[in-house]
Amino acid sequence: MISDATRARFAREVAKFPADQKQSAVMACLSIVQQEQGWVSPESEQEVANYLGMPVMAVHEVTTFYNMYNQKPVGAFKLNVCTNLPCQLRGGQQALKYLESRLGVSAGETTPDGLFTLEPSECQGACADAPVLLVNDRHMCSFMTHDKLDQLIDSLQQAAAPAAKA
Repeated sequence: MISDATRARFAREVAKFPADQKQSAVMACLSIVQQEQGWVSPESEQEVANYLGMPVMAVHEVTTFYNMYNQKPVGAFKLNVCTNLPCQLRGGQQALKYLESRLGVSAGETTPDGLFTLEPSECQGACADAPVLLVNDRHMCSFMTHDKLDQLIDSLQQAAAPAAKA
């Protein structure tokens, strides 16, 4: 399941720590799995545990503690909308509801075309920019009005269109 290229990436992460502390690379290894497979399956957790010489339950605890790890397949674009109090006070919950309506899915679901997964999330550390959302755990979008949400969805759909034709 884990390729030689993935194992090589694991090795680079493990090398950053003393030999007796290689388990410290667990988060990096899980991130690598997710980058390559789109999510962290139970089988991947087992592979990471075997590689790092730690109990699979300890790996699973990390996977389930942090919301950045997908525990099931997600769409091409995962949208994490902050619903913590500062964002809620500035329209975060309304942004989530608007996206549910626009995409035709509820929070926690993926659109039928597999393009979008919509998730509520906890604080993303950008309260002054509320409401905020994170695209694919990497790109933060700030001050998300309904117009800006429409622009974001339209641009992501357009970005995905050439990939679908290829």
